[in-house]
Amino acid sequence: MSNDNAVLARNTKKAPQHPLASQTVAFSHYNNLSAQLPIEPASGQLVAGGIKEQANQCFKNIKAIVDSIDHVMSDIVRITVFVKHITDVDAVDEVYASFFTHYQPSRTVVAVDALPTGALVQIEALVSNGEGTIPNAPQAGDLIKLTNHTSNAPSSSLSTQTVSFSHYNNLSAQLPIDPKTGRVVAGCVKKQTGQCLKNIKAILESIDVPLDDIVKINIFLKDLSKMDAVNKVYTTFFPDSAIARTVGYVPARTVVSVKDLPMGADVQIEAVVSHGDGTPPQAIEDRHGLIIEANNTEKAPKCPFSTQTVAFSHYNNLSAQLPIDPKTNAVVSGGIKEQTGQCLENIKAIIESVDHVLADVVKVNIFVKNIEDMDAVDEVYAKFFSDGVPARRVVGVSELPKDALIQIDAIVGNAEGTPPII
Repeated sequence: MSNDNAVLARNTKKAPQHPLASQTVAFSHYNNLSAQLPIEPASGQLVAGGIKEQANQCFKNIKAIVDSIDHVMSDIVRITVFVKHITDVDAVDEVYASFFTHYQPSRTVVAVDALPTGALVQIEALVSNGEGTIPNAPQAGDLIKLTNHTSNAPSSSLSTQTVSFSHYNNLSAQLPIDPKTGRVVAGCVKKQTGQCLKNIKAILESIDVPLDDIVKINIFLKDLSKMDAVNKVYTTFFPDSAIARTVGYVPARTVVSVKDLPMGADVQIEAVVSHGDGTPPQAIEDRHGLIIEANNTEKAPKCPFSTQTVAFSHYNNLSAQLPIDPKTNAVVSGGIKEQTGQCLENIKAIIESVDHVLADVVKVNIFVKNIEDMDAVDEVYAKFFSDGVPARRVVGVSELPKDALIQIDAIVGNAEGTPPII
């Protein structure tokens, strides 16, 4: 890794601390926050009360972290809300609206099977970092966010369809809603998947961006047995152009089993998109012509529907890794420790294949079938990230592809950038 950018991990005593995760890790123009539980930092315990009190504590913790790095809540570009019960979303939204009164970030909301400490809600934020992280050299501190709405995709008073900052567009997760009716489309998961992807395409077209500029896709699915049907539709959207088809480009991807989704939908899709033009006032010569660099290695499992890692500008976006031995293409034998080790070995192999190291990881997302396994997971995790630098998210799910016990994905710094960055 070059010395152009530095991983900057920070913690404050005004928010809960964890020995294996940093509260926020800044790299280049983004701060990657660990998902915040409704824990009072003084006591280290869940806040008393119900869903409103817990949601409020999550946001207070996020605000404390944001304040500690000299930023403000309006610098948040994406919010992800995990709830235990989808019926609690209205109560969460009531609290949410009190923290975002004039500007709404892009947003994702899902109900999952379990959260750490038995919490009812967990909230995660991605924050802009206009000052950048080049050592001893200021970056474009006056970078602005660009927000966009189009009538050709569903809209919400609580979120922005897409928020651009520097070289990335962050889209709100798209439900299978027909923008003309405001209702979930009737029909099977294939029709719902198609509508989600049509909505994403409409948002991208509204900002003159093609589908092939997507670097990462996250699919939230209520029934994993329907993944084959989802994939049949998915392949009609990716690759999208003649150039992409020639090279076989597909984005990095993570598939997450969820307990429920807003409006009773069966599927919801989230996209992270490259933004080669950057946001003002980045200089023209610094922001035009950036390319996407996709990479696969034989030393990690391959998938026809995803690329192991997709680099753009100063980030590498990794596909979620299952505990699959790339030599046998089967889930490794053993229990949660063995499976955790294999997931992290796969991530390590991918990172090393693009000439990076584990110390370049800025964020880790862990999806575990049994939340009670996290002590065993952490025992293995600490061998790979002993200094606790990456920010982190932990979510309990009912099932995982290939009946795995755990799945892990990562976001990695890419200091050298992608051409034509020098």
